[in-house]
Amino acid sequence: MPLRFEILATPLIGACGGYLASLAGWPLPWLVGALLAVIIVRCCGWRLAELPGGRQTGQLLIASGLGLHFTTEVLAQISEHLSMIMLGALATLLLSLIGIALLRQAGLDRATAFFASMPGGASEMVNLARRNQAHAAQVAAAHSLRLLLVVLLIPALFNWGLPTTTAPQPQPVDWYWLSVLLPTGALLALLWKHLRQPNPWMLGPLLVCATASSSFDLHMGLPPVAGPLGQWLIGCALGCHFDRQFFRTAPAFLARILLFTLLAMLSAAALARILGWLADEDHLSLMLGMMPGGITELCLTAEALQLSVALVTALQVLRLFLVMFLAEPLFRLWQRWS
Repeated sequence: MPLRFEILATPLIGACGGYLASLAGWPLPWLVGALLAVIIVRCCGWRLAELPGGRQTGQLLIASGLGLHFTTEVLAQISEHLSMIMLGALATLLLSLIGIALLRQAGLDRATAFFASMPGGASEMVNLARRNQAHAAQVAAAHSLRLLLVVLLIPALFNWGLPTTTAPQPQPVDWYWLSVLLPTGALLALLWKHLRQPNPWMLGPLLVCATASSSFDLHMGLPPVAGPLGQWLIGCALGCHFDRQFFRTAPAFLARILLFTLLAMLSAAALARILGWLADEDHLSLMLGMMPGGITELCLTAEALQLSVALVTALQVLRLFLVMFLAEPLFRLWQRWS
């Protein structure tokens, strides 16, 4: 069991990193800064431990804020482009073929190459890997490294590659509604987890707040401190997945995952431009929505850049469910064909 001090030190170190990143003007500073600070300290040999319930609390806050973007007008826009959203989700699912090809060339078995290349659902892919006799540790490492790259690269590229925009006016805070929505979102997350459904602490609160926002036309938001607080908790939790041993283990395998992730990002960006041109839709929002993995981080980036949070969320959530329900049947079909 980790020492109590090692658990309590993690959020303190993450807060220092987030504060320094905010002073430097980094994108998503409390997420990226906390993540890097915890990774650096762990790589120096101090075994920081994850704060119990920290990531779940952070996801609850972030998902609730994202769900409140789903107003009646936004849902109408999504329904108009539902076929395009489905096409985008399917296209990014096909990008996993790049990873499968690269990992098979490196000599990995089919199951490990397949589940390590799926775009999203990290914990669920690890469980499927175990069930299909794959190397679960390599699958977990692949998804962890891809998430790290998404967190570090995507917000920075989009933030520094786009013209500076003025910050939007914050939505009013309705404490009565929040006192209902936040506990209800937590209860649905617990039920979702009990039913063994994917990403419960993200999808449960998101569904509750999106349903309430669109049904009652709320036009409200969370307090300004909720966003940085959620980022900080998630960044600290993600950082605890990495240490010196992680980066030393199978460097050739990690290099191929790095190459696959970069190729998938470039391919997703090209596909988003084509879809945006065909559907006359914002290609930047499509790019974020089609990037591999990291629902929370990519939706936060969309929010920070004033892009279509609902479109990014819809693409990411739809792809997650496609991966969850199609991954294992497709793998077994591949096995039979072979």
